[in-house]
Amino acid sequence: MRRQLPFAALGIGVIVAAVLAISGATGAAQKRGETFTADASVARPNGTVASAKLTAVVDSFASDAERDALVTAVKHGGTAARDLLASRKTSGSIQVGAKQTPIKYAYARPSGSGRLITLITAEPIHFVGGDLPDAKPKDGYDLGLVLLDLSSSKGSGEVAPAAKVKVDAQNAVVTDDYGAEVVRLSNVVRK
Repeated sequence: MRRQLPFAALGIGVIVAAVLAISGATGAAQKRGETFTADASVARPNGTVASAKLTAVVDSFASDAERDALVTAVKHGGTAARDLLASRKTSGSIQVGAKQTPIKYAYARPSGSGRLITLITAEPIHFVGGDLPDAKPKDGYDLGLVLLDLSSSKGSGEVAPAAKVKVDAQNAVVTDDYGAEVVRLSNVVRK
């Protein structure tokens, strides 16, 4: 599913928008060594709902310089962002079910009375619908994105388990998700 969103838009595009947002917070001032849990669910086209527990462990957050490098790579296009992320040291992990995926980019910025946390992996977290007999992985869906919104007492978020991302000429974030279904997070809690 292809989406084009301005930086201020809400939804899955916010995941990448948070990466691109200009914030006064520096990486040195951000918290380290945090664990978050959430309930992930997705409504499938056949009406069934799949759910799983998501656990994200963040060992370190990105600095402004690292954020700027990623912005440049996303704007460059192609596999530049994936290649940059793959070369970075692991800054934590995302676990869904039994599968654990390394986090290559974690960034937190203030949002209301809480924080908006963006996590990006250099490989897909999961192909939603990939467990169906006729579903096949598609080339180019190289990144996994997680957005944790901790701006209220009941945290929420979204996951793009396998996605393509770019920035267009109008500085709008364009995401192309592997699946048409949005994976929603509820009960997001910092442990």
